[in-house]
Amino acid sequence: MTTLLLTHPACLDHDTGYGHPEQADRLRAIEGALGAEAFSGLKREEAPLADLAAVERLHPKAYVEAVRAAIPKELHNWLDPDTVVSPGSWEAALRAAGAVVHAVDQVAAGKAGNAFCAVRPPGHHAEPSRAMGFCLFNSVAVAALHARAAHGAERVAVIDFDVHHGNGTQAAFWNDKDLFYGSTHQMPLFPGTGATDETGVGNICNAPLSPGDDGPKFRAAFEARILPALDAFAPDFVLVSAGFDAHLRDPLAQLRLREDDFAWVTEQLLAAAAKHSGGRLVSTLEGGYDLEALASSAAVHVKTLMGA
Repeated sequence: MTTLLLTHPACLDHDTGYGHPEQADRLRAIEGALGAEAFSGLKREEAPLADLAAVERLHPKAYVEAVRAAIPKELHNWLDPDTVVSPGSWEAALRAAGAVVHAVDQVAAGKAGNAFCAVRPPGHHAEPSRAMGFCLFNSVAVAALHARAAHGAERVAVIDFDVHHGNGTQAAFWNDKDLFYGSTHQMPLFPGTGATDETGVGNICNAPLSPGDDGPKFRAAFEARILPALDAFAPDFVLVSAGFDAHLRDPLAQLRLREDDFAWVTEQLLAAAAKHSGGRLVSTLEGGYDLEALASSAAVHVKTLMGA
């Protein structure tokens, strides 16, 4: 089975302004890396626009309309001190969510073995009724609800190895025993959530790491907490919030992961998907702000997906 790569030029038109770390060059760096001959076997498609009904399974209609109303006709608008929108942001956000939803459809139908969505803006900080942390819509949570509604998945898991805790995904899943959220992340760090005692209804598993922690500590946290909890949950579908800002070169945090750590965690999640969900796994880009490290880390992640 092939790996599906979804992206769209509209994701470059989400303009965050000069000096903002979540910039269009992030996608250009990934596109450059995935243009190498080693990735010629990817199945490449353009991300469709998300249907608003899919987005509104998670985000209340009033919130969705408020985001649309906040999109400026020119220049920029700020939804919070970190979260900037421009005239192209509405389409970009719908393409980002649409990519993950479409990837779920394709993998569920057996038309791809797994998928990676190279899209922006990211999503995992967006709570049901609040944009924050560069995020407008929580694409991975939207896709989780879609997998359940459209494909009958009874238990959907999101695993998040971004250096920042996905407070939005945790909030979306908090009271739903059939949705699992597992996260490794640096603590203390934005957004301040993700302590081990934040467990929802037994469906939330946080494994915080300390500034300066390296690959062996990251792997140990996965092996001790995340993977056993994921195995016990036994998901029908695995979704991945793939942030690469835990890399040692990243300017926004202080973990010290390397490319081989991202390959390793991808292998572990593929193994869990093979065991429980017929291999059904969809990954989407979250953070990663050093362009060189982002490109090389995303490349090893996708190469590992292709080897499944």
